[in-house]
Amino acid sequence: MDMNPFEILKNAQKIQEQMTAMQQRLGTIVVTGSAGGGMAQIDMNGRMEVLAVRLAPEAVNADDIPLLQDLIKAAFTDAMEKVKETLQSEYGAMAGSMGINPGMLGF
Repeated sequence: MDMNPFEILKNAQKIQEQMTAMQQRLGTIVVTGSAGGGMAQIDMNGRMEVLAVRLAPEAVNADDIPLLQDLIKAAFTDAMEKVKETLQSEYGAMAGSMGINPGMLGF
């Protein structure tokens, strides 16, 4: 079985282009998670970035809602960054040892 190095390179470039397109598309996906029958809601994009936090007045003291929404969003964002850092350090090294650009894995 003959392996054409140019064909392998062409396929790798195609995969990288598809991965780049998928990373860009992730930013356009928006979902809403909810709890408590809709009393707490979080909007998040496909990159797992929190876009908005909403709390119903009956869930908490109405005066505390803006502060709580900001705190929840900030805490979630901090946790996601830590997950990304952990994945990058653990899987980025593995990908590099396999000759895969860690950027292709989304890191």
